[in-house]
Amino acid sequence: MKVLIAYDGSRGSEQAIDDLVMSRLPSTGTAFILSVAEVWMPQTSDGRNVAESVAAAGIATTFKKYGEQSMTEAAMLANHAEMRVKKALPGWKVLSRSTYGSPSRQILDIAEEFQPDLIVVGSHGHSILSRFLLGSISQKVLTEASCSVRVARGKVEVDDAPGRIIVGFDGSEGACAAVRAVAERDWPPGTEVHVVTASEPAVPSSIGRFVPPVCRTEAEVNVADRRLLEELGYDALEILKTSGVDAVLHIRPGTPKQVLIEEAERQGADCIFIGASSRSPELDRVPLGSTSSAVAARAHCSVEVVRERTKKRFENLPNDHWKSQGGETT
Repeated sequence: MKVLIAYDGSRGSEQAIDDLVMSRLPSTGTAFILSVAEVWMPQTSDGRNVAESVAAAGIATTFKKYGEQSMTEAAMLANHAEMRVKKALPGWKVLSRSTYGSPSRQILDIAEEFQPDLIVVGSHGHSILSRFLLGSISQKVLTEASCSVRVARGKVEVDDAPGRIIVGFDGSEGACAAVRAVAERDWPPGTEVHVVTASEPAVPSSIGRFVPPVCRTEAEVNVADRRLLEELGYDALEILKTSGVDAVLHIRPGTPKQVLIEEAERQGADCIFIGASSRSPELDRVPLGSTSSAVAARAHCSVEVVRERTKKRFENLPNDHWKSQGGETT
């Protein structure tokens, strides 16, 4: 397994490293840590670098000093994070790199090269927009990455105690991918997995309420939906139980984002797993995937949005490639 960890020294990124223990990743793999210095060189209206047009005024020197300082700090942060990740994932190969530019853009671009199975980000960072419920960097990476993304919210106590996991499920391929992701993790004995489905009942129109055949039809649809959800849900339970974890199915009325967040709070969950784009053709009123960003923003715990990565042109890129790209690599 390959994991890309974004780190900027903030509390959110520290929590993301703490959360690695709770994520129960495989015992071996490759972790790549990326620290990005937010440094840009402004451009003139004709596209020339400012350093070429105002060097005499000393502006270029100021930008250079600021850039060098920021890059040095980014390299130090990357090295610090590397040491912490090695302790959190002792059986893993850990690499690190510092670079500059837009953090979200750099994370996404380097993910295209490194081709991780999972990107780990904190729920907030040092961005000036991080005062929002979900930081702007985390939000952009979450919505644009081509692989799974884990928005980490660390816990005060990190140990080997059994965990509680919520899996958002609607029977679609995205939801099934989330189930498989949970089944592949190395959970300690006693871990509880709660497969949660939000069922929004069909409601007749105002006129339809007074027409008995219409009411009967809506009731029949709701019963059929629940039966299908139960059938698909029990298939998911079998996959999870085969992997060695205790799993139960919950079918709750309401919208997916409301139900998943409430159930996570009720169960004291450590993480919510949810498909990135999930909509079951048979259950068109249960659009799970469209709510993944909302769940990631509002949940009290970590949220892992699951995408099954497809092979791309950088699939076989050797790890030594990082040494030729500049920045700090160890």
